[in-house]
Amino acid sequence: MSITLLKLKKMHNSNEKIVCLTAYDASFAYWVAEAGVEVILVGDSLGMVVQGHKTTLPVTMDDMVYHTKMVQQGNHQAWCIADLPFMSDTSIDMTLRNAARLMKEGGANMVKLEGGERVIESVAALSALGVPVCGHLGLLPQSVEKYGYKVQGKDSESAQKLISDAIALEAAGAEMLVLECVPAELAKEVTKQLSIPVIGIGSGKDTSGQVLVLHDMLGITVGQAPKFAKNFMAQSSSIQQALTTYVSEVKTELFPSEAHLVG
Repeated sequence: MSITLLKLKKMHNSNEKIVCLTAYDASFAYWVAEAGVEVILVGDSLGMVVQGHKTTLPVTMDDMVYHTKMVQQGNHQAWCIADLPFMSDTSIDMTLRNAARLMKEGGANMVKLEGGERVIESVAALSALGVPVCGHLGLLPQSVEKYGYKVQGKDSESAQKLISDAIALEAAGAEMLVLECVPAELAKEVTKQLSIPVIGIGSGKDTSGQVLVLHDMLGITVGQAPKFAKNFMAQSSSIQQALTTYVSEVKTELFPSEAHLVG
């Protein structure tokens, strides 16, 4: 049975944890979905884990369309979110055109864009046209050259700004939100304030669900894996077992644990 946005909202409303994982090709997408992952994110993280770049910034729209299409060739049941890459959403018209590409050419079910106040008008324009939108707040990989890879929202002013941005994104029509690397208490408060699902990464366990980069949870990260990640292959005899264990631990709130807090 295919996962729909309505199904995800029902899970959120009934406090059932939503399991999300990245994938970038047909084979992994198939096994990720088979393991029971409800949401596949075709993230611009592919720039680092697939293409070997140091950041996500070099990823192009063509890259995102290609990988989204490949994922949807293998995925037959999970909800698929695709990232709008760096500088692909600098105007409303550009955002609409590129979102259309992800959905028409790539087959995505939903598009994700980073930022708060900056993207509110684009979110509203997409939503008005029937495009499901996922926001992204906290650590913003596309802004890493300016802000770096560090926990966001640690002081009261930035925490309140993040909460305000989250509320504004929902009001503009966002149907889901990713919170990356924010203190667990702040993530809990954001989740409480919103009526839409909030998917955490490095933000504690009190969000509506969790997402990890596939390569991090399989222990094949090149270099140092993020503190908030867990190598599920270390306790598994196969990739399929690692995937199902990840699903189980998110559902039962074993993951993330205190060891995976970042702020």
